[in-house]
Amino acid sequence: MLKMLLTIIFVILAIALTVIVLMQEGKSAGLGSIAGMADTYWGKNKGRSMEGALEKFTKIAAALFLVLAFVLNLL
Repeated sequence: MLKMLLTIIFVILAIALTVIVLMQEGKSAGLGSIAGMADTYWGKNKGRSMEGALEKFTKIAAALFLVLAFVLNLL
C-alpha cells in the first residue's frame, strides 16, 4: 500500500517537474552573461519574480524526486 502511494506521488512529481522545467525561459545569453548581464541575473528582485519562483520550485521538486526515487528503490 505504501509503495503504491509513493509510486503515485513519484509519477505526479515527475510530471510536475517536467512541466515546470518547460515553463522556464531559456538562458540564451550563454557565456555572454558573464560580462554585462550578470548584474541582471543576480539582481535583488530575482527571487520575487515568476522566473525566480520557478527556479526555487525546480530545485525543491528535483530534490524530492531524488529522495523519493531512492526510497522507492529501497522498498
